[in-house]
Amino acid sequence: MHFEILVEDISGKTALDIIVPKIIGNEHTFNVHSYKGIGRIPPGLKFNSDPKKRILLDQLPRLIQGYGNTFAGYTPDYSAVLIIICDLDDRCLSAFRKELLDLVGKCNPNPETHFCIAIEEGEAWYLGDLVAVKAAYPKAKDAILNSYINDSICGTWEKLADAVFVGGSSKLSKLGGQRIGEEKSIWAKNISPNMDVDKNQSPSFCYFRNKLRYLSDQ
Repeated sequence: MHFEILVEDISGKTALDIIVPKIIGNEHTFNVHSYKGIGRIPPGLKFNSDPKKRILLDQLPRLIQGYGNTFAGYTPDYSAVLIIICDLDDRCLSAFRKELLDLVGKCNPNPETHFCIAIEEGEAWYLGDLVAVKAAYPKAKDAILNSYINDSICGTWEKLADAVFVGGSSKLSKLGGQRIGEEKSIWAKNISPNMDVDKNQSPSFCYFRNKLRYLSDQ
């Protein structure tokens, strides 16, 4: 099985390049492609936005149809699947998932496509493994880490920043969006190697892990 994985930012790619082999082993192949934000699904499958801006949902109709054409050339004994990972942020999960699945149904051709939604944000997957967080950041604040409820809507990256970043999320926020993105990539690089994919407590991470394993066993 070959997996094409799309994720909305560079920190997600950094993490997934490390995590995915832990899930699917060496018998399967994968590519992770990062974008520069999530955007929104264009109405009517129109994709007029600039591809160079690399906004994930803005480009999704074009991407799905493109992968549909590409995957058509794969042989039956080496199939491919498209995995799209999005942060839920403040969206309604059921409505967002329905919107995404409706989009796939309208695309022609459409490859086998699965959506994995991080609740609330990708940092929830790190916080699902507090042992990994502490291994990367031994001085992380236990009181803050232990107060986190897995996959809760609470300002997830801010929670992690409050635990591991000197000055917490308030200081990091003042440094601006680019600095926040850089710090998220540092968290990905430091925490992901320590993660035990079989012991993660994030339900959305477990869904992602189980989906990859199910597909790879087909």
